[in-house]
Amino acid sequence: MTTPLKTRILLADDHAVVRHGLRLVLEAEPDLEVVAEAGDGHEAVELGLREDVDLAVLDVTMPRLTGIQVARELSRRRPELRTLILSMHDNERYLFEALRAGASGYVLKSVVDRDLVGACRAVMRNEPFLYPAAVSALIRDHVERAAAGDEAELDPLTPRESEIVKLIAEGNTSREIAALLVISEKTVDRHRANILEKLGMRDRVDLTRYAIRRGLVEP
Repeated sequence: MTTPLKTRILLADDHAVVRHGLRLVLEAEPDLEVVAEAGDGHEAVELGLREDVDLAVLDVTMPRLTGIQVARELSRRRPELRTLILSMHDNERYLFEALRAGASGYVLKSVVDRDLVGACRAVMRNEPFLYPAAVSALIRDHVERAAAGDEAELDPLTPRESEIVKLIAEGNTSREIAALLVISEKTVDRHRANILEKLGMRDRVDLTRYAIRRGLVEP
């Protein structure tokens, strides 16, 4: 993909004040322009499918879908779109999940004023962007896995099942989940039963713990 003269950016974060601050940082640069904003994961997917968006900057923790889930869905449906994950978590779990989801970079919010512009430009040149500690973490993980002969842990759930687990962990009832996803309560209950069976779990408490471990919700 050729780098456009002006990169058109989607900002996705559930806090309007944060989005405003990010917009100020980005639009101070002549080659960056924010053309869309999203307040939750579903809206981010819808807007990220627009042809006038070159790069999606996604907060890792959002309602309905996490930034990582959004990156995975956009990578599947619009692979030419670049995605960049923003996170307040210097956490290897989030980092590895983001890269598996197809994200091109991972920026810590604590240094967003220093790193965000450079990260946007790097991923649009088709170069990955990681903060220094993340690079060290990836190297260490690779060495440890090679030594142990282990393969990466795979999530047994489908994207739809992960979405439902997140909504359950956020405290939504079957009726509320059905309304949010525009499906029937029976379909939600069937998904829940399949999820519990796949994971060998019993109830909402177990699913909430799983959601936290997978980075779907914050503890």
